[in-house]
Amino acid sequence: QVQLVESGGGLVQAGGSLRLSCAASASKSIFRLGLMGWYRQAPGKVRELVASITRSGSTNYADSVKDRVTISRDNAKNTVYLQMNFLKPEDTAVYYCNLKFTPNDYWGQGTQVTVSS
Repeated sequence: QVQLVESGGGLVQAGGSLRLSCAASASKSIFRLGLMGWYRQAPGKVRELVASITRSGSTNYADSVKDRVTISRDNAKNTVYLQMNFLKPEDTAVYYCNLKFTPNDYWGQGTQVTVSS
């Protein structure tokens, strides 16, 4: 059983920063080999990928957050992070952590990020 627990969300003013964390209660081999990602879902919109990081550390970012967001992982701590800078009101959403370890797909419960203008 894999559980993902996000933390670090909150209310921030436009231009501010937040660092989200996702702790995985998985075996270190599953976490180390899995594809980790952060997704977000705003009210009335579909869930979208924000950033992902492979087991080798290769990263991928949505165009809307590129140059403002950094994803990283600490395999020793079974934790993935999302550093978000220069936040905009349109970044307001519930942010979800995801672990893909074929054939399974695990999700956290989400953490709310609200950016005020």
